[in-house]
Amino acid sequence: MKLGTRGSPLALAQANAIATRLGALGAEVEIVPIRTEGDRLLEARLAAVGGKGLFVKEIEEALLQGAVDCAVHSLKDLPADVPAGLALVAFPEREDPRDVLVTRTGARFEDLPPGAVIGTSSPRRRAIVLALRPDLVVEPIRGNVDTRLRKLESGGWDGVILAAAGLHRLGLTPAHARPLAPDVFVPAVGQGILALEVRGSDGRTRSLVQRLDHAATRACALAERAYLGRLGASCNTPMAAHAAWSAGRLTMTAFVASEDGRKMLRGADSGIPAEAELIGLRLAESLLERGAAAVAALRV
Repeated sequence: MKLGTRGSPLALAQANAIATRLGALGAEVEIVPIRTEGDRLLEARLAAVGGKGLFVKEIEEALLQGAVDCAVHSLKDLPADVPAGLALVAFPEREDPRDVLVTRTGARFEDLPPGAVIGTSSPRRRAIVLALRPDLVVEPIRGNVDTRLRKLESGGWDGVILAAAGLHRLGLTPAHARPLAPDVFVPAVGQGILALEVRGSDGRTRSLVQRLDHAATRACALAERAYLGRLGASCNTPMAAHAAWSAGRLTMTAFVASEDGRKMLRGADSGIPAEAELIGLRLAESLLERGAAAVAALRV
C-alpha cells in the first residue's frame, strides 16, 4: 500500500505513525511524499494564495490517478467538500486539540506585557488574541513547526501560538509552552485529527484502512466539518469549532469573528454522538441567525 503525504517533518511523522499501525495489520506500506503548492508557497499568507486546500490538491490528484492508495491528511487542512471519487474512511484517535503559547520566558497569555508581539498566520488565532488582548501585536509567521520555534528564539517575537498535536507528534517539548483553554482559544475545525482518504472504488484498501477509525473522533470530525460546510468558510475566515465526547454526549463550542477580533459571536450545543452532523449544522445555524455572516464576511 502506498501512503501519500506532504513531505514536511510533521506530515512524515504522521504518515509513519499510520504506516506502523497498518503494518501491524499485515500491510506492506510505502510512504510517498508529495510536494504540494502550499509547500512551494510556504512563506506566503495562505489567504492570499488560495487557501488551505493548497496542501491537499496534489495528493488527492495522485490518489485519483492511482499513484497512491491512501492519503494521510491533517483534517484541518481539508476543505469541507471531498472530491468525487474519494472518501474519508478513517479518523484515528485524536491528539491533543489545544493551541499552545510558546514564549522565551514562560509568561502566561494574560501576563504578557502590553505591546508584546505574537507570531501566528492563523486568522482564527489572530482574532482570539486581539479580542482578548487588543494591546498585543500579532504578526504573521510561517514555516514548519521547528522553523517557527527557531524564529521565536531569534528574538523577532515574544511568543508564538502552535498546535499541541504538532508538537507532540514531532516529539518537541519547548521549555516554555503553555496550553490554552479550548473553550477560550477554540481549536480549528479538525485540529489534532488525521483523516485517511482513499478511492471510493478501492474496496480492499478501504476495508483495511477503516480498521483505524476511532468512533469518538469520527463523531467529533463529522460535527465540526458539518459546521464548516454550513458556514462555507474559507481559510481566511476567523472561525472555529471544537467537539468533545464525554459521558455519552457530544458537546461543541464554536465562534466566528471579525479579522480584528472586535466582533465575536460564540456558541455551544450538545447532543448524542449519533446526531454529530446535526449538532454541527444546528450550531452553525444559530450563529448565522445571530449575524455571523456579517461579522465574519461569510458568503452563505
